[in-house]
Amino acid sequence: MNSPALDLSIVIPAYNEERRLPKTLDSIFAYLQERPYRAEVLVVDDGSSDRPRELVRASQGRYPALRLVPNGGNRGKGFSVRHGMLEARGEIALFTDADLSTPIEEADKLLAAIRDEGYAAAIGSRAVDRSLIEVHQSATREQAGIFFNRMVRWILGIEFSDTQCGFKAFRTARARVVFEQQRAQRFGFDPEILFLAKRHGLRVAEIPVRWSHDSATKVNVAGDGLQMFFELLRIRWNALRGRYGARKSSPPAA
Repeated sequence: MNSPALDLSIVIPAYNEERRLPKTLDSIFAYLQERPYRAEVLVVDDGSSDRPRELVRASQGRYPALRLVPNGGNRGKGFSVRHGMLEARGEIALFTDADLSTPIEEADKLLAAIRDEGYAAAIGSRAVDRSLIEVHQSATREQAGIFFNRMVRWILGIEFSDTQCGFKAFRTARARVVFEQQRAQRFGFDPEILFLAKRHGLRVAEIPVRWSHDSATKVNVAGDGLQMFFELLRIRWNALRGRYGARKSSPPAA
């Protein structure tokens, strides 16, 4: 995260998202047009085999605030989010899934918690108010998510109802240490950044948001779920071994 020169950065981790990105970019820039933010949008290409470079370059004529951030290979969603958040120049940086499962307009809720209520971060949640879920996952996926959340609470000691919603915002200066110390490169990164936020004393608001399941999701319940469970153990092990470095006191809210 560089010195903030903008109000807002929106980070989109993308792996083979050529089909969904044009609509997503149109939605995000339409949202930004209606708000007074000095903003940028970063598409982090995770070694896609489709054409994100061409798509972004073709869109930059209409959207000059659009940036492409290449990973130089397939490194995982966690690496992509970390890369984008550390490249962000906005006072607040928000990352969102390329499918906009949470509509971008819900960002208003997260930004209000950070700007008006003094939180260092705000995370979207499907579990705080499930009536806001517009398209549900299968019962198997929902139960797996509930079980995983219990494991997160038990192993990491962080009390959030939903760590996995891909819609989170951070005040960049205060949360830089979180992304500098993040080690998880794939789907287990969400609990890790929240664990690190707690470790560094950052106040995090959990905000109910609208959300719709996308049947084209790349998350595999069995394979990725098992990997994410082992990631929780690795996070706890890293903390016990001192691999996250010393705790840092966060600067006061701006």
